[in-house]
Amino acid sequence: MFSRNFSPLFSGLLKKNGINTSQRLAYSTEYNVATVFDRKVKRIQRDRAALNVSQSREVDYLKDEIASRVVDRLLDIKKRFHTIVDIGSGCGHVVKHLDEDIASKVIQCELSENMLHRDADITYDVEVERRVIDEEMLPFEENSLEAVVSSLSLHWVNDLPGALIQIRRALKPDGVFIGAMFGGDTLYELRTSLQLSELEREGGISPHVSPMADSRDLGSLLSRAGFNLTTVDVDEIVVNYPSPMELMKDLQAMGESNAVMNSRGYLHRDTLLASHAIYKELYGNPDGTIPATFQIIYMIGWKPDSTQPKPIARGSATTSFKDILEDKSNPSPNL
Repeated sequence: MFSRNFSPLFSGLLKKNGINTSQRLAYSTEYNVATVFDRKVKRIQRDRAALNVSQSREVDYLKDEIASRVVDRLLDIKKRFHTIVDIGSGCGHVVKHLDEDIASKVIQCELSENMLHRDADITYDVEVERRVIDEEMLPFEENSLEAVVSSLSLHWVNDLPGALIQIRRALKPDGVFIGAMFGGDTLYELRTSLQLSELEREGGISPHVSPMADSRDLGSLLSRAGFNLTTVDVDEIVVNYPSPMELMKDLQAMGESNAVMNSRGYLHRDTLLASHAIYKELYGNPDGTIPATFQIIYMIGWKPDSTQPKPIARGSATTSFKDILEDKSNPSPNL
């Protein structure tokens, strides 16, 4: 658990649904969903957040921690890569945890030019190439990449299935994708408090915390995108803040403010104050701080290749499991 005792305003995070360009239709034609997020607004939010360099670096704590956990999963592969592509790299959270034993080069891809170049003067253990790229429109050729990682970026993509398909197409056979994104329980305390205060003061609710991805769906999405040997696991990080206002300010400084299409985008002062009181009453810690829960969904998928292990064909077993259990000469079988 982290303890956060300083600043920066509020809001939003995730869900994957939407497809709205002819290029993405080439990747997936069997579904058609609405645009959820305003990508232009999200780019502006990230640009503004990165302009205040000192404040932006002060709130790197969450993204740095999750990036380190993504790299831990990369280390489990026991393979050295020449080039790793970091989709939605932000200011460079993943590269901080890489060294020459893992890769020679990292290509950082980020929607916001300001955020991409915030730490361009810092030297890392691996070579860094920076490209301004929209996560929804990847420019990489098919079968060209060894490994792709994404840490806390795909939750702002409108078409998650389409983005995963693009990543799989860009990977070489037996190439790996490792990603982390916020899950459905992220900031449930804030969401509940805002909804209750709006119902009480205004008689209705509007989305101030973005819709979240469900961990139960991501395994199916990876398979649907064409990945093999998929793995999905969930983790939680709880950060303590002095008050809801500090939480909201930190989210704004991270570039994680709400970007839902047609969102009202503001709260009346009375409603905001009421939400703070509800937050502390429902979830407050004994010491006066408030917890904020971040649910992280990690996913791993491999591009299919003939060298990968395959399951034995159904019905090909030569020994009955029932016979093993009933074997009197082996009363304690080693299963």
